[in-house]
Amino acid sequence: MLRAGALLTAGGATLPLTGCDLFDRNEPPPPPDPLEPLAAESRELAARHRAAVAADPALADRLTPIADAHAAHAEEIQRLIGRPAPSGSPAAGATPPATERDGLLAELRAAEKRGRESAAKACGAAPAERAAVLGSIAAARATHVEVLR
Repeated sequence: MLRAGALLTAGGATLPLTGCDLFDRNEPPPPPDPLEPLAAESRELAARHRAAVAADPALADRLTPIADAHAAHAEEIQRLIGRPAPSGSPAAGATPPATERDGLLAELRAAEKRGRESAAKACGAAPAERAAVLGSIAAARATHVEVLR
């Protein structure tokens, strides 16, 4: 049995045994998955809805289920990608600048419309094994637009 720091005697010389570089290869990271922007968008939409609730707590009953849906979508997209989500939280656009309820809802509605379009586009370009999930996400985002009216 070899242990770390073991020694090998060869031809009268004592040499330390070290691990080979079999596992130390510097392989490039895998290429980005085409769904990574959609996963990031889902995380960002969840953050926007949570920020709106923080700005106007009376909207919690209306917006929290939407935020939770976006978070679940992000997790499912990451599962399809087969890699964990990057660490950190989305910062860009996470805090809606409007402070009035109508302004908050209008900004969220616009973000959901953009999100619906990007999900529909991703669904149309996806292979069959991903299309069903992406179609469901696009449909959910379309209902979010209606809930925000």
